[in-house]
Amino acid sequence: MREAEIRELPGLVGEQVRVSGWLYNARSSGKLRFLVVRDGSGYLQAVVFKTGVAEKVWAEAERVTQESSLCVMGTVKEEKRAPGGVELQVEDLEIVQLCPEYPITPKEHGPDFLLNNRHLWLRSKRQHAVMRVRNELTFGIRDFFYRRNYVQIDSPILTPSSSEGTATLFETDYFGEKAYLSQSGQLYLEPAAAAHGKVYCFGPTFRAEKSKTRRHLTEFWMVEPEIAWMRFEGLLDLAEEFVSELVARVLDRCKEDLERLEREVSALEPATRRPYPRIDYGDAVEKLKGRGFEVKFGDDFGGDEETALADESGKPIMITRYPAAIKAFYMEPDPNDPTRALAVDMIAPEGYGEIIGGSERIGSYELLEKRIAEHGLPRQAYEWYLDVRKYGGFPHAGFGMGIERVVTWLCGLSHLREAIPYPRMINRLYP
Repeated sequence: MREAEIRELPGLVGEQVRVSGWLYNARSSGKLRFLVVRDGSGYLQAVVFKTGVAEKVWAEAERVTQESSLCVMGTVKEEKRAPGGVELQVEDLEIVQLCPEYPITPKEHGPDFLLNNRHLWLRSKRQHAVMRVRNELTFGIRDFFYRRNYVQIDSPILTPSSSEGTATLFETDYFGEKAYLSQSGQLYLEPAAAAHGKVYCFGPTFRAEKSKTRRHLTEFWMVEPEIAWMRFEGLLDLAEEFVSELVARVLDRCKEDLERLEREVSALEPATRRPYPRIDYGDAVEKLKGRGFEVKFGDDFGGDEETALADESGKPIMITRYPAAIKAFYMEPDPNDPTRALAVDMIAPEGYGEIIGGSERIGSYELLEKRIAEHGLPRQAYEWYLDVRKYGGFPHAGFGMGIERVVTWLCGLSHLREAIPYPRMINRLYP
């Protein structure tokens, strides 16, 4: 008898197998007991016939409880109505650990209860599907860059200063010195771009904003490419190529997961097609005014404004050339209007907000030096960053994409907290 994973069973019809997993749920019908077993690779309907097994096996099938760990042995049968198109006709059953009453039952639970039991909530079908979509997305990201000859560079998590000159930092003691949890790996990628040309980092980032919105976490994962010699228009092309390919990949490879999430895939399909709409910041302000928003040139856009700007085509939109005053110090000015930055935000449709923020970077040593001073930043902390311009300065560009925001959009979730295994928010550090 071979040990098999549930995902393998459609190719093993007629064979005897042993499957190890956990009891997802169970029901009885007379002398039949239906056990739905999960093993991480899929779900299996295991059927126990009272008259077809030993008394001990039937007794074990009756007493096994939700989320007990167990092994089921039997013959794989074709059954179109069952998950995966097969079921297991059980001949033997072994309970590895009998579970006491499981905290998460089929009844409704509030979000606090579920988050306090996140370590168990991850086992549910919905959360299982979300994590599989996240897994496919993160693998697709690395594959996208690998196939284009980018080099992955691991930026540090502990840094001596902010990447954007803001106060939303987590401070920690570093052997008597102040250190901060990284907001972004970008600044450390720029020197690496001078070494390798095309690079990216992919890891956790931290923001100490005291925000309670559904679009914010204090710890999240971000992917950031940085490309030497790339100009702004090339960056826009790369961003939409990146997102369109990732959406297509998830639609192709996560059909069952999206179906389990009841995600309307037709709403995602337009995002697989390029180009995406592009709108100048100034035009975006006028568009918002026309829709009754009280905004003026120089304002940053909030969630409501981003939702209103989302294109009716169902594709993400790209808002370009923001006022330099509301963007980070390192962004290259627009040569046609130095009060504007060559910056872009990509906004997902359906109200999911910003998923990408990027820009062409300042290539001039003198201009960057001036911007650091204008922002009141400690020059000493950025000497190494100025060196990138001092020793062979070059034009370059890059962007950052928050993984949880994309997972939330792809899965049709209402809050980022479901898009990461263990969410960290201003009021949550457990489990």
